[in-house]
Amino acid sequence: MASRLGSEPLEDWVKYETEGYPTDVEVPEYRIIGVAYKGTWSGPWNSGIQNAPIPSAVIETFAGEDWTRNKVRRSIASVEEFAKNTDGTLHINASDLILLLQGKVYQDWACNAVTGTISPVAMREIVQSVRSRVLELTIELEKRVPQSVGVTLDNPVSLKPEGEAAVTQIYNQTVYGNVTHVTAMQGAQINLSIVAGDRDSMVGALIKAGLPKDAAGEFTDIIAAEKPESAEKPLGKKALAWRKKNTPKAASGAWKIGSDVLTKVATEAALQYSGLK
Repeated sequence: MASRLGSEPLEDWVKYETEGYPTDVEVPEYRIIGVAYKGTWSGPWNSGIQNAPIPSAVIETFAGEDWTRNKVRRSIASVEEFAKNTDGTLHINASDLILLLQGKVYQDWACNAVTGTISPVAMREIVQSVRSRVLELTIELEKRVPQSVGVTLDNPVSLKPEGEAAVTQIYNQTVYGNVTHVTAMQGAQINLSIVAGDRDSMVGALIKAGLPKDAAGEFTDIIAAEKPESAEKPLGKKALAWRKKNTPKAASGAWKIGSDVLTKVATEAALQYSGLK
């Protein structure tokens, strides 16, 4: 259905859920789960502390938030298997924390071991989240894109641009939350003013449009290094790959720009920078 309705984001989501999320793709919020840690320390005169809980704030201070918010990238089939765990906990490799926490938790005590655990309940929640999103997607598509009901392997459906936009919006709202892209759906305009070949003007225009500073610089460098094929295809392979990688960030609300608008802004910026418009 995803491929026959012409929604690349929806098609990617189905692929990632069935095959796993690559390291360069942001995972949806429902796939980020908490990790609890315990540690073992040894002190003077053969003293020691066994399996003491380590506060999340301590882990985040000295090791970063990624250690307490685990991004589950495995396929949904693997997640289901982990969810069947009957031992009560799942363990992650936390050996790197031993060095990072030396002398940080108990002063002058040696950190000998750190264990990180995840509750199987969190895995079951991921499975349930995917199931509920599939159901909600189906219901919403039937209500708002009636043509989707007739989709089969042998019967692709040709949608008008507004139909394809509706499919993508339904995907964004269902998978990433209630994300509303006011710019695209209500006709508001983002004005870009870029001097051809001027990196600073392009970076500034992209930031004003809603891209983070580092993302604006990265995209500008790609466009500067990659000659466009034509005015009809201003985005080369690297630019298209960049857009595909960052669309989930825009869709999730992490950027101040919607995913549907990101495509238009990227295309317009490439045209202006390359002097094709």
